[in-house]
Amino acid sequence: MSQARNTICLWYESGAEDAARFYAETFPDSAVTSVDRAPGDFPGGVAGQVLTVSFTVMGLPCLGLNGGPTFRQSEAFSFQILTEDQAETDRYWNAIVGNGGQESQCGWCKDRWGVSWQITPRALTEAMRQGGEVARRVFAAMMPMQKIDIAAIEAARRG
Repeated sequence: MSQARNTICLWYESGAEDAARFYAETFPDSAVTSVDRAPGDFPGGVAGQVLTVSFTVMGLPCLGLNGGPTFRQSEAFSFQILTEDQAETDRYWNAIVGNGGQESQCGWCKDRWGVSWQITPRALTEAMRQGGEVARRVFAAMMPMQKIDIAAIEAARRG
């Protein structure tokens, strides 16, 4: 397999391998493709320690870097996962939140490593793209939600 020329690099304090394995178990078309270890001791680390992990999340190539506590994850970066129905929305939301993550608003949540996820039903994005009064109703219905309730979005879409 050839290496992607453009890869998203995510900075983890120390859990890159655990995170990558969780993503690979949770999302289709996801896998851990390599784990690179330190060939010798280095400042703050020892030989054999995991340095980087190459993985994919739903086909998107990523590199997890165990970089220590210098930088933290923020909502400035998130994975947006498009879902087809409530069961898929619930499955991803519950996997992330139920594995030490935390709920946020409007379909956003964080995994236990601090990475932000938008679990976004297609029904929501399609309704918002309609614009006008439909988008206003759907937006108003979405704003108080944590996990997106597709039935409530569809009801707002219909008016």
